[in-house]
Amino acid sequence: MTLSIWRYSHLTLAISSSIFLLIASITGIILAFEPVTEQLLPYHIDEADEQSLGKTIEILKNKYSEVIDLKVDHNDFIAVSVITHKGESEQFYINPITGKKIGDLIKQKPIYKFAANLHRSLFLKSVGRFFVGFVSFLLFLIAITGTILIIKRQNGVKAFFSKIIKESSNQYYHIVLGRWTLIPIIIITVTGVYLSCLRFELIPEDRVKHEMVFEEEIPEKKSITTIPFFQKTKLSSIKSIEFPFSDDVEDYYTIQLSDMELLVNQYTGKSISTYNYSDVAYWNELSSVLHTGKGNMVWAIVLLVACINIIYFMYSGFKMTFKRRAGKNKNKLKAEEAEYIILVGSETGGTNKFANAFKEALIQSGKKCYVTDLNKYKPFDAMKHLIVMTSTYGNGEAPINAKKFESLFDESQLSETIGYSVLGFGSVSYPDFCQYAIEVDQFLARKSKLKADLELFKINNKSKAAFLKWVRLWSDKHQLELSIDESQLIKDRIKTKSFEVISKTDSKENPDQTFLISLNSSSKTRFKSGDLLAVYANEEEEERLYSISKNEDNSILLSIKVHEKGLCSNYLNDLKLTDKINASVIENIGFHLPKTKRGIILIANGTGIAPFLGMINETKAEANVSLYWGGRTEKSFDLYNNKIQYYLQENKLNELHLALSRERDKVYVQDLIARDKERIAEALKNKGYIMICGSLAMKKEVVSVIGKLCKAFELPDLEELEEEGFIRSDCY
Repeated sequence: MTLSIWRYSHLTLAISSSIFLLIASITGIILAFEPVTEQLLPYHIDEADEQSLGKTIEILKNKYSEVIDLKVDHNDFIAVSVITHKGESEQFYINPITGKKIGDLIKQKPIYKFAANLHRSLFLKSVGRFFVGFVSFLLFLIAITGTILIIKRQNGVKAFFSKIIKESSNQYYHIVLGRWTLIPIIIITVTGVYLSCLRFELIPEDRVKHEMVFEEEIPEKKSITTIPFFQKTKLSSIKSIEFPFSDDVEDYYTIQLSDMELLVNQYTGKSISTYNYSDVAYWNELSSVLHTGKGNMVWAIVLLVACINIIYFMYSGFKMTFKRRAGKNKNKLKAEEAEYIILVGSETGGTNKFANAFKEALIQSGKKCYVTDLNKYKPFDAMKHLIVMTSTYGNGEAPINAKKFESLFDESQLSETIGYSVLGFGSVSYPDFCQYAIEVDQFLARKSKLKADLELFKINNKSKAAFLKWVRLWSDKHQLELSIDESQLIKDRIKTKSFEVISKTDSKENPDQTFLISLNSSSKTRFKSGDLLAVYANEEEEERLYSISKNEDNSILLSIKVHEKGLCSNYLNDLKLTDKINASVIENIGFHLPKTKRGIILIANGTGIAPFLGMINETKAEANVSLYWGGRTEKSFDLYNNKIQYYLQENKLNELHLALSRERDKVYVQDLIARDKERIAEALKNKGYIMICGSLAMKKEVVSVIGKLCKAFELPDLEELEEEGFIRSDCY
């Protein structure tokens, strides 16, 4: 089955049952409070659980004129029906140790009675019960299809509970809460269907049948406390007792236990008849308890949370659907007339706004443009330029509307050579950042009739600034003046926390105008070195991401270069001690320190050293860590030198190699990598790790050198090493 089938099934089931599910969830929330409030009543006597049945019966018979029955309800409260010495018939809860009344029987409150009737049958009696049972079954299917979607998103069952990167609140909590409440929701649905089947007698009812055998001789009546059966049977094992009507030997006790019903001779305690309940009776009772939570306050609270989550799933699911539909591509021009074709791959519709903004800019410049999904590719008659904008689904997979693209492209042939560009959207928090865009770019590069206009361009976290940069590059290449309507690119802001400046160096003391700043959160914040801090210079601007180093005191350390027109770098540079900023930590799981003893090679230039400062501090002496750093002058490194020298002394860092482009031999980092190619090849051969952080230009040169040494030393190719996580990078 394809992903689209599961998604459309999930959505169709949700829409078709939404009203009934809403009613069932709201009434379920109300009913979940009933067992909780009942359990809080002080009617359960713990000390009585081990009291013998004979002792209880004796106490009751001495206390009341006549005892009709005794019942232990789902809360383990003991209720009796008695006739008092005044001749009055009463029912109430008792303390079985004393026999005294401790409370009146619980009467169902009107709100619970109303909610129960609405929940069970919608006030439509048998017809309503059928609908409720059917909706329970639909909810079961919704839970199953939702589970399949999560498994596909997480790239397998083993990764079902692995970390979810928070791209949007609705999507994130829809998945996270769905995973944690999956089991309770499935239990609710299965038991709901079961109870409906029981109501319509589709499941056979366990009818008790007795075959009584009486003793021919009338035995001598013994004291009930001396009869073995009544001595050994504990009150905690009893569900109910019907007392004999008289002292006649043929009148008996009818005693219900959890697994059987007994008719017991009141004179001897011997069984007159025994009926063992079938498995059906057990499942009937278990289904009722699991569906209602009666008798178990903790489970009732679980059911309450599950019902609340069902309502949230409806809200977030529909909101995601509306957002996806709102982002659909709209064209005024026919596809056959367009010279510029924009193909979009998007799981949630978030990429569409960038495609539509670019389309509008092309149309305003007088170009004929058409935008559609990758799955709708065909040999467009007038196409002269192809632009692919695509996100990545889950762990490196194609989005739902792009899975057929490669097969559709291979089925057709281009009549003339055209130019193409690929723009990837993703999050650096994922190990497979823009993986599908990489695959599409490689796929198109192999086609003889296609010529790349630009190299693959990747955009992190739907950055407006990065998109506009790509637009400028593309416009310059095609000699066009494009004006993008930036209002179409506004995205939801990440939830921020307050951070206080606790230390800061002066950028003027560094030849590269670089400074270190330490921040402390006012609330508990979890992060690791290599994660990212999203900082906003003002309300209107996009966030700027900085790699985090974790200080020894658990504060955040950033290394920042001040740029003349850098809005965010100047904003941070102007901060003073105790000043506060609003920012958000973004987990970057693909760039955390690996746990290994096989060696780690850290490669950075400029401020890219920041996350490595924290990572080196986390390493142990046997990790064998080497650091390669590139900068302009030795004084440029002074900012980090004290920490690095300390790490060298503590054997947390084994080697330091500086590549200075303006002093000494005037070399770059890639030159040192080429110089030490044998040692680096040996590290990779022994399953060691290489981590790269800094500028994209530096990464490109370093990766080129590593790619060559992989071939020279017969190592796995670069793509394989990156895919397996032995080469990790975080560059901009």
